[in-house]
Amino acid sequence: MNTVVGIDSSTQSCKVVVVDAGSGETVARASAPHPDGTSVAPRAWLAALRTAWREAGVAQRRDVIGVAVGGQQHGMVAVDHRGEPVFDALLWNDVRSEPQATRMVRDHGTRWWMERVGMAPIPSMTLSKLAWLRENEPAAAERVARVMLPHDWLTLQLCGEFVTDRSDASGTGYFDAAGTGYRPELLREYFGSVPELPRVLPPGGVAGTLRPEWGGGEGVVVGPGAGDNAAAALGLGLGEGEVVVSVGTSGTVFGCSPEPPRDPTGVTAGFADATGRFLPLLCTINAARVMTSTAQLLGADLDEFTRLATAGDADAGGLTLLPYFDGERTPNLPRATGRLEGMTRAALTRENLARAAVLSVANSLADCLDILRGVDVEVHRVLLIGGGARSEALCGVLPDTLGMPVSVPRSDEYVALGAARQAAWVATGTFPEWPRAVSKQLQPSSDDAAARAFRARYGTARARLESDLS
Repeated sequence: MNTVVGIDSSTQSCKVVVVDAGSGETVARASAPHPDGTSVAPRAWLAALRTAWREAGVAQRRDVIGVAVGGQQHGMVAVDHRGEPVFDALLWNDVRSEPQATRMVRDHGTRWWMERVGMAPIPSMTLSKLAWLRENEPAAAERVARVMLPHDWLTLQLCGEFVTDRSDASGTGYFDAAGTGYRPELLREYFGSVPELPRVLPPGGVAGTLRPEWGGGEGVVVGPGAGDNAAAALGLGLGEGEVVVSVGTSGTVFGCSPEPPRDPTGVTAGFADATGRFLPLLCTINAARVMTSTAQLLGADLDEFTRLATAGDADAGGLTLLPYFDGERTPNLPRATGRLEGMTRAALTRENLARAAVLSVANSLADCLDILRGVDVEVHRVLLIGGGARSEALCGVLPDTLGMPVSVPRSDEYVALGAARQAAWVATGTFPEWPRAVSKQLQPSSDDAAARAFRARYGTARARLESDLS
């Protein structure tokens, strides 16, 4: 048996899976936590990778033929000439660069940015974070020699090569996945210089060979890696007409398209995928943590929270929660906070509050799906993945909220599995056709009046908040 190793370096943890290269079945797995927060020392990721790598037994294997990394998108990893970080990596969910992103839009307009890099400036993207560094930490900015993304930094540690892929580069704000590649003029304008940038490898390209210190056998090839959502799409074998709803720390809704989406509003990101196509995507900062935070407020564990949410009134008794606890990206409201409306003595029960939290997450995802349809992305099938797919409460309300059936693939680490699939592709030269197992099909109910009532109230509350913040 030949095996491949897939790595998922996410916001919260590092996961390592060892996969049979022929069948796609996972034969070993391990994980290690990352520090909490929106800025992290990159070496913490390396320490977590070493721990998960060791616990998965990779170093002792002699059948490994390939390795690849899927990583959280957008994060700014800036290093000096010695390769040492000049500042903590600012993660995708760090919104301190909101003033810089706002100025970028004001300077050129949304359409101008969409035409050049396929996305509108937001605090998540690397370019706005570099602009923040230049303005707020000028001494650190002066020392920057190289800029890369989280998965690029780990690939560098694995094989010594400074490379990236289209999917992650397309989220930087200075890369045009549909045409010209890097746009150095944008770095000059907003960072004041052009640091060395990683070489962009084609899908299925070879980054290098695994360093001996990692073990795993001789001549193990390392793939270019991918952004986490592109890796998840690769793990699922996502096809056109299929849309993934992923619920974890963030919520993401993305499809597969042969052409880049052109959303003149700038809400839909025109990311590249890991196969040479495109991955039109919308992301919310607030997802599963809305439910866990509400559970903590109620003094409930997750089982009790599920019981409460399913026992609440179907429309949460008139309660409407806007789940923007940490600001929000879709809609682009980095200064927003959560809102709870419709409170009466009758409505404000533990059960209704739990249900309102679940419905708020479902409606935030439904907003994203509606936007995706509006830019002509085909939506024939919805796949639900991530930790949220294990929530009975969310699974119970999502089909009615989205207005269509939802398929739940077998629970798996799809980002890590996608990285493993890329590793097998790179190592063998052939794209592996691994099967996709679906664990359950969720159908809309025959009576969705409560879902429609909450959705209408949610839309009204969101529009009111957007007006208040404008």
